[in-house]
Amino acid sequence: MKFRKSLILFIGCLLLSTTGALAQSEKQKELEEKRQAILQEIKQINSLLFKTRGEKKSVLTEVEDLNQRISARENLIRVTNQQANLLTREINENLNKMEQLRNELKELKEDYAAMINKSYKSKSDQSRIMFLLSSENFLQAYKRLQYMKQYAKHRKEQGESIKEKTIQLQILNTSLIDQKNKKQLLIEENKLAKINLTKEKKDQESLIASLKKDESKFVTQVRSKQREAEKVDREIEALIRAAIAESNSKAGNSPAVTKSSSGFAMTAEATTLAANFTSNKGKLPWPVERGVLVGRYGKHPHPQFPNVTLSNNGVEIATERNSQARAVFEGEVFKIQEIKGANKAVWIRHGNYITIYRNLVDLKVKNGDKVSTKQVLGTVFFNPVAGKAILKFYVFQNTNKMNPADWVYKM
Repeated sequence: MKFRKSLILFIGCLLLSTTGALAQSEKQKELEEKRQAILQEIKQINSLLFKTRGEKKSVLTEVEDLNQRISARENLIRVTNQQANLLTREINENLNKMEQLRNELKELKEDYAAMINKSYKSKSDQSRIMFLLSSENFLQAYKRLQYMKQYAKHRKEQGESIKEKTIQLQILNTSLIDQKNKKQLLIEENKLAKINLTKEKKDQESLIASLKKDESKFVTQVRSKQREAEKVDREIEALIRAAIAESNSKAGNSPAVTKSSSGFAMTAEATTLAANFTSNKGKLPWPVERGVLVGRYGKHPHPQFPNVTLSNNGVEIATERNSQARAVFEGEVFKIQEIKGANKAVWIRHGNYITIYRNLVDLKVKNGDKVSTKQVLGTVFFNPVAGKAILKFYVFQNTNKMNPADWVYKM
């Protein structure tokens, strides 16, 4: 009875620890996926922003590129630290489990040794027969026979339990060695990342010092660039309002079309397309095959000049030279926009959603074309002065601007 209670208690503890281990394992898996994603991002940053070292870049561009790499490197160190800390907890838990198993194994072996000793003293068949024959009646003899069977069964269970706990101890030992090795690798990787980060921050400080020498000039450049971007954004918003008005005007009083004063007139087909676009939020492909986000959506202070506020209705993606922009979802090209000093932009309508792809040359589509997901739209213009090919990407629902990072997979 005592053995059964111990076994039930052990199984209960094992289930609880297994549940905890599974939760930690899932967390470790999630962190490893993040770490691999950041490593891939650093690889892309090095390839897309630092590959063309021979080309002359402005100090401001160099600082911006370095900021991207430093930010990614800091994220890598943070996630790697989280992994190492989680492994430390898992190692400590395993050490506690091993200590518990060793104590239980020791107790089991002592009990088993006592049983073997007792069994040895009464091992002869004659002793067993005498034990049965000395019974006062048949009922007592039957009970003694049952006892002998139960005793033999208990011995077997004790032996199996010792074997099982020995195997568990071996598995825990192997797991512990593996965890310690993983932790050591993460520590070594973090050391290297910190060395690189220190060097990059030193380079950054040197570049920022040169910026400070002529800060007013650079601030003027940044503000001028921001004004141009805001002007284009206002132009885009005005064009969307005009397109909505035109859409509603063309629809007239057709019963097959749903009209809205603030949105596109929608046919049943357009409504279905919009619903499909909505259901793919967070799952849309990137508008370029390989890219790094270098300009975030919304308003935020400039990293070097806090007094300058940057505003962006979309996102900016650095990509490879001669990269092709591609549609993130099926739809219809309803506008080819020519922007002064900014090359061309392709507008695709997906029901009452619009995606816009700016800074393109050598277009592969025209107004009215039906496009499919990932269909090539044109080549992203490579700026030889900045040494970058930057795609500007927008998502609108009617006139409402939206953060593309909420729509594109892992942006």
